[in-house]
Amino acid sequence: MSDSNPTPGRFGRVLVTGGAGFIGSHLCRRLIAEGSEVIVFDNLLTGHMSNVEELLGNPRFSFEHYDVTNYLYVKGPLDAVLHFASPASPADFEKLPIQILKVGSLGTHKALGLAKAKGARFLLASTSECYGDPEVSPQPETYWGNVNPVGIRGVYDEAKRFSEAMTMAYRRHHGVETRIVRIFNTFGPRMQVDDGRAIPNFFTQAIRGEDVTVYGDGSQTRSINYVSNLVDGIWRLLGSDYDAPVNIGSDFEISMLDLAKTIVELVGSDSKIVHRELPADDPKVRRPDITVARRELGWEPEIEPAEGLRRTRDYFVEALRAGV
Repeated sequence: MSDSNPTPGRFGRVLVTGGAGFIGSHLCRRLIAEGSEVIVFDNLLTGHMSNVEELLGNPRFSFEHYDVTNYLYVKGPLDAVLHFASPASPADFEKLPIQILKVGSLGTHKALGLAKAKGARFLLASTSECYGDPEVSPQPETYWGNVNPVGIRGVYDEAKRFSEAMTMAYRRHHGVETRIVRIFNTFGPRMQVDDGRAIPNFFTQAIRGEDVTVYGDGSQTRSINYVSNLVDGIWRLLGSDYDAPVNIGSDFEISMLDLAKTIVELVGSDSKIVHRELPADDPKVRRPDITVARRELGWEPEIEPAEGLRRTRDYFVEALRAGV
C-alpha cells in the first residue's frame, strides 16, 4: 500500500483551480483543516462565492477571480496545484461547450506549467465520463472507454481525456509529480439548485411538489457517492506515491427510477414521477471498480448513500427556503 496519509503541513501552500465550485469548495475546507494555506482561482462561470464565503476571513485562504485558461502566476512557493476548474453538469455540455474544451486543454496546460515551474505536485480532477457509455461494468481504470467524440457529451468527455493525456505527458517528459482522480457521481451540500444533474433535480422538484422528471425508462444506473467520501479519497491520493489514474466513487449502484422514488419518499412529497426522452449518449450504467483505491489508498466510502441523501435533503430544504 502507498503512503496514503499525508502529514499536516506537507502541502503547506496549495492552489485549487475551480475552488468555488461544488467539489472544489469542499476540498478547500479539507485542505485548510489539514493545515494548508489555500489559494483559489475561479472565474465563477459555474462556481459561486457563496460556496467559499465563510472562508474569506480565514488568514490561510485567498480568492482570485480569474480564468485559468490564461497565464497562471502565483507569487511565492507552491507545494501542490489541484486542477478542479470545469463546468461539469450535463446542462453545461450544450450551454458552455467551448469553455469546457478550453479549460480541459488550455487550463490544464497552464496549471501543469505552473506546477512545473514551482516544483509542485499536480492533481487532476478527471471523471468517470472518460469511460463514456461503458461496455464493461464495473469500470476499472484499465478500461479505455466507449466515448462518442462528436456527440453532445463529447466536449466534456474528450476534454477530460485530453487533460489526462497532457498530465501524463508532463509526468513523463518534464518529471512533474502528477496524480489523477477519476470522480464518479458525487452529491451533497452546496450543489446548485439549478445544477441540472439528477439528484439536485429530484430534490428541488420533490420539495416544490412538482413532477419529478426521469429521463428514459429510468433503468439507467449511477453509483452515487457523498462528497466527504470523495474529498477524503482526493486527500489520500494527493499524499500517496501512486501516479496512475484512480477511481474514487461508491460501488453502490442504483437506477434513476429507484433514486427518484427514494428521494420523493425521503422528502415526503406527493410529487408524481414523469418520464422524458433520454438525452443522446446518456450512459446506461456507471459503477466504479474501486480495487485500486482500496489497495493503494486504504480508502472506502465512509458515509453511506442513505445518510448522504438525508444530509443533502436538509441542505436543499434550507437552500430553497432561503431562495438560493
